[in-house]
Amino acid sequence: MLLLVTMPLMMSGALVPVSADGDNWRDLHKEVKEGHLVGIDEIMDWLEARYEGQILEVELEQEDGKIEYEVEMIGPRGQVVEFEFDATNGELLSIEGVNIEAMKKSP
Repeated sequence: MLLLVTMPLMMSGALVPVSADGDNWRDLHKEVKEGHLVGIDEIMDWLEARYEGQILEVELEQEDGKIEYEVEMIGPRGQVVEFEFDATNGELLSIEGVNIEAMKKSP
């Protein structure tokens, strides 16, 4: 199964209803609650500390036995960047997009 949970976010940052495949979202919620998966709030805090922009969409996917968060952000210049994180430990796996450097916050 490729897509487990999709959590679109509005430009204001407010959540819209979660769509999920069957009851898999319940299992994933339990995994987060039990500490087996990193909560999305930890991922969002990491991004907000390092990058300027607004989160557009968050997906929790299982691919090849690995569970990953994919987060799309829109930057101050309108660029859309996708970040991928390992959902088991919060490690940043990849960043894809245009003009990513312009989104980085100063240390």
